[in-house]
Amino acid sequence: MPTVSETATRAARLREFLARREAELAPLQRDLNEETWLANVTGDPGHERKAAELEARVRLRFAEREPYQFLVDLRGAGGTADPLLERQLDVLMRTYRAHQVAPAAIQRMVGLEKSLESRFNNFRADLNGRRVGDNQIRDVLQKSLDSRERRAAWEAAKQIGAEVAGDLLALVRERNDAARSLGYPHYYNMMLELDELEEGELFALLEELERGTRPLFETYRRDLDGRLARQFGIAAADVRPWHMRDPFFQEAPPADVDLDPYFAGRSLEQLTADFFSAIGLDIRDLMARSDLYEKPGKCQHAFCMHVDRGQDIRVLCNIRADEQWMGTMLHEFGHAAYDKHLDPGLPYFLRAPAHTLTTEASAMLFGRLSKNAAWLTRWARVPEAEARAAAASCARATREQLLVQTRWCLVMCHMERALYRDPAQDLNTLWWDLVERYQMLRRPEGRHGPDWASKIHFCVAPVYYHNYMLGEMMASQLQRHILERVLGDGRAWDRYVASPAVGEFLVSELYAQGKSADWRGAVRRATGRSLEAAPFVVELAGTG
Repeated sequence: MPTVSETATRAARLREFLARREAELAPLQRDLNEETWLANVTGDPGHERKAAELEARVRLRFAEREPYQFLVDLRGAGGTADPLLERQLDVLMRTYRAHQVAPAAIQRMVGLEKSLESRFNNFRADLNGRRVGDNQIRDVLQKSLDSRERRAAWEAAKQIGAEVAGDLLALVRERNDAARSLGYPHYYNMMLELDELEEGELFALLEELERGTRPLFETYRRDLDGRLARQFGIAAADVRPWHMRDPFFQEAPPADVDLDPYFAGRSLEQLTADFFSAIGLDIRDLMARSDLYEKPGKCQHAFCMHVDRGQDIRVLCNIRADEQWMGTMLHEFGHAAYDKHLDPGLPYFLRAPAHTLTTEASAMLFGRLSKNAAWLTRWARVPEAEARAAAASCARATREQLLVQTRWCLVMCHMERALYRDPAQDLNTLWWDLVERYQMLRRPEGRHGPDWASKIHFCVAPVYYHNYMLGEMMASQLQRHILERVLGDGRAWDRYVASPAVGEFLVSELYAQGKSADWRGAVRRATGRSLEAAPFVVELAGTG
């Protein structure tokens, strides 16, 4: 049995190691984030090259064998008696483990990743001879009643897939080779395990969601196909992917409530800032650092970046005054609020959300509110009587969106696992097999291209998509806990969208803890129970 003196010596050695690593890595990671931000905002190849160089330098530091062996030996000798030190030891061991591959392989992977990211950021589709961005394609899919025009826009959105598929498959092979060199069957399995998830555990949860949501989704699709058939003057059997609201059927087409007029002419920035301030999460300083509107060369998507593990937090969006971008603003600043309220006294390597799924839960908790009747009344100035009349439709719209998103996530998770298990298989056919199975969308006749590769996440956010699904489940648990246990009165929803008690709870019970506990501990502390699929399915059914 180790003596107190031996344990104290190991603790002192680990503290010294952590201090050296922070001094070396913090400036590098800050510079990398700055260059990545500038590359996404400007599309400037100079910033892209610098970001690639810095990314490689960071990964190569984690690829060093000696520091990793020090951590392994320290753990093998019994570790330390300090919980925060033990947590840092565990987090860093996982990070180093993921990078214990040949430096040349790291350079190749970084080069491919940055090249693919740049091509997505700068890509503009060819639509009838015009170069158009994502927002223009979205406009057609949300407004046009002409099936031929919609099909042309949908096909234009897939053009990037054919352009990047070859390099993406090369990157998948590089990632798999790296994972196998470390003893894992493939990259997907490795990334899950090193991120404190088990492949079997994850897909058991996804299977439970599939079974629980299939009857609901079958009913929804019958109703939706009937509505779309009437809307476009076609037979229900002729509904195709381009009749949906977006290129991937991630969003539920509107039923009997159109929320866009409530946001026309409004400042989404002001609405976002005012709402978060009201619930005790002031994000106005973060908004001042953000880049929120379209511009040439800029990344067309949306994300939040924590630049320095301090207060330099930024959001990138391409907003227009509509409900979809209102939800996106609430979502991204839900990430930003989490980052801002991490306890600054936490050690550097724990000054981050507990897990990707927990920060996604925070973002999704707020992103849902753009369809919430209480939020619309309080913040979009919808007359109360009108909001009450629309409340049932808004609640149904929220459930339908979550249902559609769940089935889409099932496609992505199963596709990505299959991609890494066997990148040589017929991925083009597999993609549409999964789309038909989980989204119940008929594949276009005669189409056989790499439509799957047009989804940016396969390139720049690998083994990530399951976090959206787990985050939705946690968001539902957080929402129920706040309404019932934190607010708990007859007008809980009115307080939910305007009370500082909401922010106080999230800061004290989730945000401030950072990565000092794993995601399982974070979920239990914040919601009082482990992460479960059943409550989420009950919410989707509208019976909870």
